[in-house]
Amino acid sequence: MGQTTNEVKWTAGPGGARAKKGGAAPVLIALGLTAAIMAGAYAGLCAWAGSRTVFYPRETVGGVDVGGLTVDQAAQVLAGVLPGKTIAVSPVQEPEKEGWPAGAGESASITLAELGYTAEQCPGIAQRRFDSQAAAPFLSRGVRVLSILTDEQGDGLTAQDRDEEIFQEGVARLAEELALEPLDGSYEVRDDEILLTREANGRSVGVETLSAALSNAAAAGTESVQVDFTTREAAPLSIQEVHDAVSGEMENARYDHATGGILPEKRGASFDTVSAQRVLNDAAPGETVSVPADIQEPEITAEELKGVLFRDLLGECTTHVGGTAARVSNVKLASAAFDGTVMNSGDVFSYNETVGQRTEAKGYKAAPAYVQGETVDEIGGGVCQPSSTLYYACLLSNLEITERYAHRYIPSYITRGMDATVSWGGPDYKFTNNTSYPLKIVAKYDKGNLTVQLWGTKTDDLSVKMTYDTLSTTPFEEVEQLDPTLSPGQRQVKVTPYTGYKVKTYRNIFDGSGALVSSDVEDISDYKHRNRLVLVGPPKEEAVETGGAAPSVPGTPVEPNPGVPSSAEEPSVPATAPAEIPAEKPAEPATPEEPPSFVVIPPSEE
Repeated sequence: MGQTTNEVKWTAGPGGARAKKGGAAPVLIALGLTAAIMAGAYAGLCAWAGSRTVFYPRETVGGVDVGGLTVDQAAQVLAGVLPGKTIAVSPVQEPEKEGWPAGAGESASITLAELGYTAEQCPGIAQRRFDSQAAAPFLSRGVRVLSILTDEQGDGLTAQDRDEEIFQEGVARLAEELALEPLDGSYEVRDDEILLTREANGRSVGVETLSAALSNAAAAGTESVQVDFTTREAAPLSIQEVHDAVSGEMENARYDHATGGILPEKRGASFDTVSAQRVLNDAAPGETVSVPADIQEPEITAEELKGVLFRDLLGECTTHVGGTAARVSNVKLASAAFDGTVMNSGDVFSYNETVGQRTEAKGYKAAPAYVQGETVDEIGGGVCQPSSTLYYACLLSNLEITERYAHRYIPSYITRGMDATVSWGGPDYKFTNNTSYPLKIVAKYDKGNLTVQLWGTKTDDLSVKMTYDTLSTTPFEEVEQLDPTLSPGQRQVKVTPYTGYKVKTYRNIFDGSGALVSSDVEDISDYKHRNRLVLVGPPKEEAVETGGAAPSVPGTPVEPNPGVPSSAEEPSVPATAPAEIPAEKPAEPATPEEPPSFVVIPPSEE
């Protein structure tokens, strides 16, 4: 019987290694068994996952652990935690490079409840997550379980989980909160400094951009997100413009002639522009820095002026208007021209500039006026009475008289030394509002009287009383002039006379108790005298030889006196008041001396 030998043969494998013939089968079997076991285990895992009535272990919803909880339990947990979770939003840009103010890089937060993930939404969120778990395909269930166990992944929040209306409202509010209005460079004047604020850029974020960022953060379960903003440029502060605006003299609030309102006050200020620019450049965006300055604060503000504008009657004067109807008309027309005039503090009033040229086109009529030292009818005769009435009112108001001339002959309608003559192209009457407040002139004509009032704001208890001294008197003489046209022995007054006076006026100021505070010479008025010129007829003998002269006709113009200049004489110029005031002078304004009954004194005008 032959011997049976079992031999094991080896074949050379890669690299010269030898493999045992028939050894692959066990390996394959082992691998197959392993795969079968693993497949069975995975199938078992999938079956186990599908049989769950609770959430998978370590399952999260929006970052909240709901593993092992039923739907109801998960809803309760979510309702207690999820709405209070926050998402912080911050800009991608660096605030310093964008010129944003300090703190602009800080984030703003919003809760999930403000984004619509409210407690009321939580039951639906839990149910949808569990339904998604249960409805997953058989083989994908195991993958879900394994991914949760290994990677700790959970479900984020979706748009379906929120109240969309609340979400949109929350996004809009957050966009507004994150936005910054541009802060233009500005300045503020203080007592002894100027505050300079450097400009700071603003920013804004689009609602759509912010909505997408928040939705992604909620889906990913993250607690912060960065968003791109749009920078809004601010206007820089110009130091030169600040200097131009605040430098200069201080101005009190004043009357606005254009609108009839009040112009605001203005501070006066000066500062070093070079150092101010350097300080401003070193400031951070939106930062306010101080620069030393010399500040002059106004004494009267617009708010104060509103309550005291034209509050007090400073002074007034009333004169009786006589003469012809034409003269009365001229007085009314001239006074109406300056009625309502308003002067701010420091303004100078000019009678001629305000009233204007007196012409027929403006309605002025021919009335008695002084020309060539005589009284003749001229257009505008009578306009010196309003200027004189205004002058006396200014004196009683304690105002500064800038320019004033006395009449050539003493007028009868006002106290000696209190008149002011005017003529177009000649003498003018001017005064200055030397009070701190606006001044208003009111002129009224009523029943033959002209009243001029000055309304302003009285700040003291002082009052003014005007008095005068008569320094000298020059009586007139009667001069006869032969007039062959008159009947023998007939006499006719050609020129009415005036007595000449030299008068010194005083401005006496009293306090509220009636005590005299000061008494100063106001002016010296030198009124000329004028002789009475009487025309006489020739002697009877001469009349017989010549056959007699033709009788005079009433109203026939009389030829002017030969040798009298053709142009109007200049009015007397006021003399400089001496430093010393006589101890004795009238305590009350004196009444103008009445002329003789046979003399008719016409009004003394231009």
